Amino acid sequence: MKHSTFFWFVLPSAILMLLFIALPIVSVVTQSFYSAHEQVIVTVENCGPFGCTESTAVDQEATQALQDEEPLGKWVGTAIYTDRNHLALGEISDAWISADGLPDFGRSLMNLPFYKAMAFTLTYTFIVTPLTIILGFFIAIAVNSVAQALKGPTIFLSLLPMIVTPLVGSLIIFWMVDARGVLGAGLQWLASDPNLSVKASTAMMWMMLMFYGVWHSAPFAFVVFYSGLQTVNTDTLEAAMIDGASRWERIRHVVIPHLFPLTTFVALIQLMDNFRVFEPIVSFQAQAHATSLSYAIFNDLGGETRLLSSAAATSVLTIIGVAILLSPVMVRTYRDFTPRS
Repeated sequence: MKHSTFFWFVLPSAILMLLFIALPIVSVVTQSFYSAHEQVIVTVENCGPFGCTESTAVDQEATQALQDEEPLGKWVGTAIYTDRNHLALGEISDAWISADGLPDFGRSLMNLPFYKAMAFTLTYTFIVTPLTIILGFFIAIAVNSVAQALKGPTIFLSLLPMIVTPLVGSLIIFWMVDARGVLGAGLQWLASDPNLSVKASTAMMWMMLMFYGVWHSAPFAFVVFYSGLQTVNTDTLEAAMIDGASRWERIRHVVIPHLFPLTTFVALIQLMDNFRVFEPIVSFQAQAHATSLSYAIFNDLGGETRLLSSAAATSVLTIIGVAILLSPVMVRTYRDFTPRS
């Protein structure tokens, strides 16, 4: 392809990426270094027939003048990143000094909002991602072995969790794990505990959120792997069968190496999606047991007072976290596809 042809082919995508990805990221990073102006409070004296009283009020004109003079807010540098709601460097230092061993320090760390959200986010990401890849792979292998007449309905049923809107799917499971739901009543029966409630247990709520994550994401991995299975070299498989290789040996030595590039692709997508987990927490009303970085951003932007600077700082930290997670996979992919001299 000529350079000029490639330039005009890529230009529309590059412009859209600049407008909708690069510029918003620059805006978020910039906003994270500013905080909202404090309201100007003035003392007002009110005099009446029984004397004078003093009260405080907001000087709207002075407050508006500050906002007009500095629209972005007050420059605070990295102060938002280091405050208690984010990296909390001062609190960590104090907790380390006063901690009686690592368990005590860990408990102190989990009392800080950012690290509490980070703990669930990382746990969710590192459990759901590999389970999604493994389950999607085995579903693809199973569907590929089904009789041709049954493949259509089987593929449809396998894709159903991905077809259902995430919010609706999580609400359905949320109702099912309720004490009056099928799963909730079944758990009570298995545990012989009529008071058992998934919603009241942090550990069980985490497991339920991860179960939903795998259930919802596995169809995507299945589609990718099933497409890859259609391109496996049949001659190689037949040669392996002639040599006496078992089904598992053919999968291990022929199919898995063939699908490895697709596994890298699925891992990249799932790492990004799982690190930004949000919908299940809202649908399961799990805020008391599990919060993620994305939910922290949503919480800062909600309510009457929108903490834009705090949300921006958390967004930047989330972007950095995603970049760190993806870097090992990207480096390995680069090495695999770099021609050796």
